[in-house]
Amino acid sequence: MSQYKAYEVVEVVKKKFKGAVVKKNVDELPPGEILVDVQYSSLNYKDALSANGNKGVTRHYPHVPGIDAVGTVIETESPDFSEGQTVLITGYDLGMNTSGGFSQRIRVPVSWAARLPVGMDPATSMRLGTAGLTAGLCVDALLKNGLEIDQGEVLVTGSTGGVGIIAVGILAKLGFKVTASTGKPEMENLLKTMGATEIVGRDEFSDPSTRPLLTERWAAAVDVVGGDTLFNVIKGLRYGGSVAACGLVQSPVFQASVLPFILRGVNLLGVDSVELPLMQKERIWNKLASEWKLEALDQVCTEIGFDQLEASLATVLSGAAVGRYVLNLQS
Repeated sequence: MSQYKAYEVVEVVKKKFKGAVVKKNVDELPPGEILVDVQYSSLNYKDALSANGNKGVTRHYPHVPGIDAVGTVIETESPDFSEGQTVLITGYDLGMNTSGGFSQRIRVPVSWAARLPVGMDPATSMRLGTAGLTAGLCVDALLKNGLEIDQGEVLVTGSTGGVGIIAVGILAKLGFKVTASTGKPEMENLLKTMGATEIVGRDEFSDPSTRPLLTERWAAAVDVVGGDTLFNVIKGLRYGGSVAACGLVQSPVFQASVLPFILRGVNLLGVDSVELPLMQKERIWNKLASEWKLEALDQVCTEIGFDQLEASLATVLSGAAVGRYVLNLQS
């Protein structure tokens, strides 16, 4: 079909943005080697920013957000793919300044598209999405840096968000004792279902502290919060411990001291899932489809249609979301 539905955001007046489901034509899509019939997308904080008119994410409007998409190839100029093949696209420029996954059609460069891993269905790939990929990359970074089960507790901050809750699940599946930090104590049962052994309040980490070091507790951590939380986590790492940092929900900056690094030999590991080479993304996707597969994933995901998209984006933007929202483009 030449026409398709998409959630398009426009600037109705200066600095005021509004999204709506519209019909668009395929010839309006940007250039690329593959045209994809999108089955599912997912909601991320970056999508909420783009839908709210954040020029740091999206420079030009009208725009279709959605940094994640999975679907079948309709047309291809590449010998690497064939019509009817299922592909998975996350990150790069999709949904930022390139028309994104909140659309029944996308056209992208072949270098952005991964084959859907064996053992994973399209809906599950978007239950994970960029959040799941990022969580997997964080765990992978900690393991590469020497984390072992007998070293002690692993902390996950922002644990009811998409990245946090999946990181809890992966670490628990691998046998680690996981402590989940959250500002939503009513989610304790859900976090324990995902494998957390202890729940702590985010206030333990979010307040600025002038102390250069805290009591050694954490063998490692996954931090999606940033700000003072990140540095308080660093100050509480055990000797030689590592924190994989991938977010900035609290703040992109923090006041730091070198003392944890030079007295305890701790490591701050930066994690990016956007511009990462496709081969490295595919390696993590294959783990998520096999040895890291999460049986309880559907319990932390909500499937929505176009009619629920605007309200769900507002929930994500406000920080009130729990788990993952999956957008069914065929509903």
